[in-house]
Amino acid sequence: MLQPFRLALPLALIVTWGAAAQAQPATRTRIERQRTVTIASTFADPPPIIHVAGDTPTVFLFSAPIQKKTLTFDESRIRLLDAGERSVIIQPMANLGDGERLEIGVFFDDGRAPARAAFMLMNHPAEVDSRIDVQRLELLNTTCPPSAQAPAPRPEDFVLLGYVDDKGIATSSRKGRMGPVQGLSVESLVAFRGKGWILADVKIRNESDHPAWTPGEATFVGRLDLSLRARLVAKQPGPIPPGKWRRVLVVVEMPETKADLVFTLEVRGDGGRHLTIPAVRFPQPAEVAVQ
Repeated sequence: MLQPFRLALPLALIVTWGAAAQAQPATRTRIERQRTVTIASTFADPPPIIHVAGDTPTVFLFSAPIQKKTLTFDESRIRLLDAGERSVIIQPMANLGDGERLEIGVFFDDGRAPARAAFMLMNHPAEVDSRIDVQRLELLNTTCPPSAQAPAPRPEDFVLLGYVDDKGIATSSRKGRMGPVQGLSVESLVAFRGKGWILADVKIRNESDHPAWTPGEATFVGRLDLSLRARLVAKQPGPIPPGKWRRVLVVVEMPETKADLVFTLEVRGDGGRHLTIPAVRFPQPAEVAVQ
């Protein structure tokens, strides 16, 4: 009489365990990948797609130093675990939804084009990128024949490269002499803002009672000590002689925003002399009227 009871007990345990196993959701194991990606060279090119998951950190390792303060991402969805001189570690707070895309971007510290690295974060059911080695396209070190000549840029090139879109270019200008400070003054300034870039066209005068001065580097400084290293291009390279002025272009790539941008422009040169231009305004591009 006791044997049927002993058989019924294991059978009940098996049925109970089977029901519990069916009630638990099946877990998916994603394959972790380590790969190298090259960032977009222009704003017209789409950013690389990175697969992320809520249970796996993703490490970005950069080939050049970055400016940690310029890191931008959706803080309500993405957790920043760490940021260093050449690395960023992030992790989603939860798996992203199907078709959901989140951008993350950061500026390099050297100001060389492309100045900003941007990535598009997405969910993938079978894989996750645990490590991303970030590369920039290097300029080819080739020697052109003496007879070869680079073609002159054309208006359509700026559109095809994505530097100008249907909103055109917004400008602001400042006339009248400013300074001098440390023997340097500003004759005039025109601020340009296009698709993903800002540019300041500055006429700098070196006072006659000061030695020749060569501008060497430039930085746009914004709110919360945001500092963007810019490219500095002199129309006429070399030092500015005493009593003369030179035209200098300062440009940096940056993400699009729907607000006016105001920066302090700092231009540094030899001899410890520098020029500071406050409140350089880059107005928001105008909306296009639909006919």
